[in-house]
Amino acid sequence: MARAPGRPPARARCRTRGQAHGRRAGGAPAQGRAVISLREVTLTDAPAVRRIYSAASVRYLPRAPLTAESAAAWVTDRIAESRATPRMLYCFGIDHADDLVGVIKLRRARTSAALSYILRDDAWGHGYATTAVALVLDFASTTLGLASVDAKHHPDNHASGRVLIESGFTRTGRSAEAITYMRNLAPGARSTVPMRERLSDGATTAGS
Repeated sequence: MARAPGRPPARARCRTRGQAHGRRAGGAPAQGRAVISLREVTLTDAPAVRRIYSAASVRYLPRAPLTAESAAAWVTDRIAESRATPRMLYCFGIDHADDLVGVIKLRRARTSAALSYILRDDAWGHGYATTAVALVLDFASTTLGLASVDAKHHPDNHASGRVLIESGFTRTGRSAEAITYMRNLAPGARSTVPMRERLSDGATTAGS
């Protein structure tokens, strides 16, 4: 069933494939299954967003950690952008067991978009980023009808590079500031997310 324009991808179950943004303590890859849902952020998410944008998580980003005040402003801005017409930025919270562990963004630019994401540091290594990227790519193709998605990460952020490669992105360039990637999509094509990883309905950066 087609989703209404702008509606987030559905809750997904995924098989953890190892490292998404890191590994568990001791260096062992995460094992088992992870369950996440992607949803719009709300004003009550400000404290969780502050924890997500911690010093550890923004290590490779050109920004400072969020304070309580800046986190509240960040959420307010995202809500305002979600109501814009046309909507150019889709920012979804990555939720695991009613715990907001990250955010993922898709910023439109005509027939393409820029992807970015960030996870709370204690949520690294569980496969959440890989699953969130898969859901957003499906959303970009089947709901938004985009032709391609771009992404980038700091050259030292190897974990984000692995997530993008695993998600089907192709490396397109490298500079001292960033490694860039692109993923071609088939607009309107049947979902690329396996049926076992999707539910029929429900709520649904690289650096962010």
